Amino acid sequence: MNINIINTQGKEVGKMELDESVFDGKVSNDLMHQAVVTYLSNQRHGLANTKTRGEVSGGGRKPWRQKGTGRARAGSTRSPLWRHGGITFGPKPHSFRKDFPRTMKVMALKSALNSKMNDKEIVVLDDLKITSNKTRNFLEIIKKLKIDDLRTRFIVQDVDENLKLSSRNILNVDTGIVKNLNTYDVLDCKKLIFTKSALEEIQDKIKKWLK
Repeated sequence: MNINIINTQGKEVGKMELDESVFDGKVSNDLMHQAVVTYLSNQRHGLANTKTRGEVSGGGRKPWRQKGTGRARAGSTRSPLWRHGGITFGPKPHSFRKDFPRTMKVMALKSALNSKMNDKEIVVLDDLKITSNKTRNFLEIIKKLKIDDLRTRFIVQDVDENLKLSSRNILNVDTGIVKNLNTYDVLDCKKLIFTKSALEEIQDKIKKWLK
C-alpha cells in the first residue's frame, strides 16, 4: 500500500510504501475506546478537597447546655447540620489513574492509525522546516495544504523552536513529536499530518512493540 508524499506547497513529490503489518486496515473500536478512557482518566488530578467536621476550625465549645433550654442538644457548632460546619462524604484528593497493558495500548494506536488511513485523513509531508518563528509563515503552509478550516495535528520527530512558536497561536492546530503519539491524539483531529521520517519511526516502533 502506497501513500502520496507532498511538500509544504501542497505538491506531490513522491510516494511512500506503508508497512502492511501496521497499516492492515483492521480497526478495533473497543480497544480505541478503552485507550481514550484510560488516557483521559490519567489526565485528571483529583485535587478536590472538602473539610470534615474534624478539620473545620472552631466548634470546640459546647454551644449551650445539654438540658433545659428547649432547644435540640448540640455538642459543636461545626456539625454538618450547621452553617459553616463540616462536609459529610465530600470529595477528597485521590488518583483516577487506570492501568492499560502496553500491548493493548499499541494495538489501540495501530487501530486509530488504520481508522485515519481508511478515512483518508492522514497526510505525509516530505519535511517540515520552518525558517522563521512568525505565525504568518506557518499559516501560509496550512493554506497551501488546504487544511485551514480543519482541526489538524502535525507529528514530527523533533519540534524545533521556530515550529513551536509559529504554530502555537493558530486555532485548531497542534504539533507533537512522534514518541509521544497516542490513540487520543490520533483520533482528536480531522487531519493527521506526518513528516515522512515521523511516519517511518512510528511504523518501526509499532512493529517492534508487537513482536
